[in-house]
Formats: sequence, C-alpha cells, structure tokens
Amino acid sequence: MRSYTGVLAGNLILAAFAGLAGPAFLVVAYVARVEGAAWFWVAGASGIGVVGTALIPFAAVRSARQEFPRITRRDRAGDTRSAYGDDTSVVWAPRSAGGAVGARLVRADVREASLVGYDPEGGASFTTYGGDHDPAEFKATVGLRLWVHDGEDTGRGSGGREVTEEVRVPSLCLSAITAGRLAVLVDPPDAPTPGRVTVLWPRSLLLAGTRTCRVIDLDGRVTDVTRFARRQLEQMRISRSVGGVVMDGDLIDLRRLDAATAARYAAVARDVTEQRAPVTEPGEEARRLAEFLPGEEGAFGSVPRRWSRRGGHLVLARFLSLRGRTTFQYHGPVLDTLLRVRPADGSPAYDVVRRLTVPMNYLAVLHHTRDVVLRAGPNGRSLVVDWARTNLLAGVTTAQVIAPDGVGIPLPRRSEALWPLMNLLVAHGVSNPTPVLDLREPRMHAVSDAVTDLIRGAGTRVEEVLRDRLR
Repeated sequence: MRSYTGVLAGNLILAAFAGLAGPAFLVVAYVARVEGAAWFWVAGASGIGVVGTALIPFAAVRSARQEFPRITRRDRAGDTRSAYGDDTSVVWAPRSAGGAVGARLVRADVREASLVGYDPEGGASFTTYGGDHDPAEFKATVGLRLWVHDGEDTGRGSGGREVTEEVRVPSLCLSAITAGRLAVLVDPPDAPTPGRVTVLWPRSLLLAGTRTCRVIDLDGRVTDVTRFARRQLEQMRISRSVGGVVMDGDLIDLRRLDAATAARYAAVARDVTEQRAPVTEPGEEARRLAEFLPGEEGAFGSVPRRWSRRGGHLVLARFLSLRGRTTFQYHGPVLDTLLRVRPADGSPAYDVVRRLTVPMNYLAVLHHTRDVVLRAGPNGRSLVVDWARTNLLAGVTTAQVIAPDGVGIPLPRRSEALWPLMNLLVAHGVSNPTPVLDLREPRMHAVSDAVTDLIRGAGTRVEEVLRDRLR
C-alpha cells in the first residue's frame, strides 16, 4: 500500500533531477563571486539559482498531491446541503455532436456491448489537452448492439430497429451503457446519412439515472424525475427545441423559464401513469464493461499494522458531483469532485472538494452506486481514497468467501456484507489484498466465526448458494 510520504519522496527526487538548473546556477554564482566577476553577474545567477531551487519542493508537493488521493482539512467545502442532497448525483460530461437538422430524439436500449479498444499514449503520466474536455484518444471504443425506438413511446413498443455500430465513449458516460438506456438522435430521411444514430452522452446519463434530476414546478413543489424515462425524454425534446434549458446542479426550475416553455414542461408532468425505470435494464451482464476497463481490481484491502494499531479506520463517502477537466491518465480522467464524508464516529457529515483521478472501471458502474471508501488516519486529520475497497464495494469485482470446509461462497455484487466485512478485517488488523477471503488460512482463524455470521445475516441468496453447493 502506497503512502503519501513515499509518493512525496519519489516526486522530490524526480523534481530535483528536473530542476538541476537551479542548484547549477547557485554553483555558477559562487564561482563567479570567487573569481571576482561583476556584481550583476553574481546577483543574476544567484537569483535564478534561488528561485529554481525553491521551486523543487513546491513542484514535488504539487505533483504528489495530484498523484496521491489524499484529502485533508483544507479540502473541506462550505455548506452545500441546500443545493446537494444526500442522493444528488451531478455529472458534468462533455457535449455531444448535435446531429443533422431535423434529427429526432429517441430512446435506444443497449442489448449488448463489448470493448473494442482503448490504448491512449502517456501511460500512467498526466496528459493535458488545452481547452479540450473530450479528446478522442482517452475514449474507449465500444461495440454496441442497440434497439432504436422510432416512435413516441417509452421504448417498449413494437416500432424500432436494431443497429450495430462502434462508438467512442467518454469515460464519464460509461455507466449509461451498463444501465442500458441511451438518448440518441436519428437523422431524417432527407439527411446525407438517413437513419444514422448519434448518441447524446450527457443526456444518456440523465436517461440512465446516473445523473439525478429534480423539477420545481410553478407552485414551488419539487418532484424527483430520476429514471422516469418517458418524462425525461420528453423534457429533453422540449429543451432541444428551445435551444437548451439550464440545470442548476440536478435542478430544473420552471419558474425561471419563459411561460411557453414552462407550460410545456408542466404538461409533461401531468402524466402520472409512468413507473420509475429500474436502476439497470434486464440483461446487464451482456453490457458490462467494468472487467475490461482500466482501474484497480476490487479487494478487501491491505491493513498496515502501524495504521491499524494507532486507530486507523475506514470511512464511507459519496460522490455528489463529478466534473470533467482537460487532464487524463490512462486508467481514468482527472475530475473535480464533491464528496460527502460520513465520519465513523457518528459526527455530522461534511463535504470536501478534491481533484481526483477516477478509474474507468468504477465510472462504468456509477449508476449503481456513488459510494467511496476512505482510509482515515489515526488522528482523523487526513483521508485517502481506497480504490481497491471502493471497487469491491461498488461491484466492479465480485467477492468470494471460502468457508473453513473449503466451500466457495460468492457474494452478490454490492452485497450488504461487504462493508462490515471490511471493517471487521481492519479492526483485527488482517490484510486481504484480493477479492477472495479464504477462512482456511491461519491468519483468518480469529475472524472466521464473525465472517460467517456476517454472511448469514446479509441475505438469503448467499445461504441459498451455500445450500446448493452442499447438496
């Protein structure tokens, strides 16, 4: 397990090599002074040397902070509860192409998805594109088999056609594919490419439910319309017809719209027959990309002895906002994030603002959960994002427990048992840097009974699996 001190030391060495010009100018200034050179030569070389040398630690600290996901008190945000509720999810993704004139906005169901390719240059280093939030190089190419609905229905009617194509997907929008609902434009018959399908990625996040949506009506009442696919699709059509409607976070306030547009939104709200769509459409296994995308494998996590003995513990947080930037790494985009941290001691939750590299495999399941596991220092002053534990909790990786008698018990993705199991292992100082918890190992004897009790209390599905394997 990497530590901030280790990352800082490594970056300090790299910065020292990169900034050798600073110390070199100090040596030149010293030699010039000894040789009796003119004062302005000595002063100039000394000034450049001092500035260059002083920049080395600053560059090292800045680089380490960018690379290591550490959260400190200085990252705390002000009071954001009025704008962001606990269930708020605001994802600011790059705009998609507008499509041809006269293109129709419809729903498309993802029946099958597969990763075709992802191979950007740069490796683990940071790559920044000036002014470009949506570079093609850092998009995964995904093969999609879609059912495109050409009617005004919810996407369940008979009218439609199957389309197979390869698309480049912004990392922030991968969860829309896993959820199985996309908002697309279909070119009209008189367009140069009649029938062509263009995916609107930010709107697909809304349709998928990854980005939440609330509407304040003309009377001031707030309605949550997240995952009401038919209503949201109609709202998107209205927004597109008027040139766009601004969302404040996840909020659309009809009182701020012109009367005609507000009336159209209000008319859509009168449809009370629609049922909320599921978190994910049936057949998710055929659309899952998380196992093939870059990012840490999920694990129960390492437990450094010193950290555990001094009172280190785990804390749960939740992403409230994710905003894309122009900087990327191989395994994920660098995002401006807002997290709500819930301290383990029951003290009031607080929000933090932190720029983080978020792995692509986690972004692919963002419609399921936005929870993040943090490692809290013994003094509680700093937190570190633990992506291995986060990805196991989020269902990126499937956990398994091997019972003392050798029977393998697979835990369902996002099982309620995962979080207490992680805390149990930390409390006993037991490391398990894999998603498989083998209770036959001698180091597991102290927690074996407690693990078994947690699994049995997590739900009947695990017990059913266990009974089936014992038959």
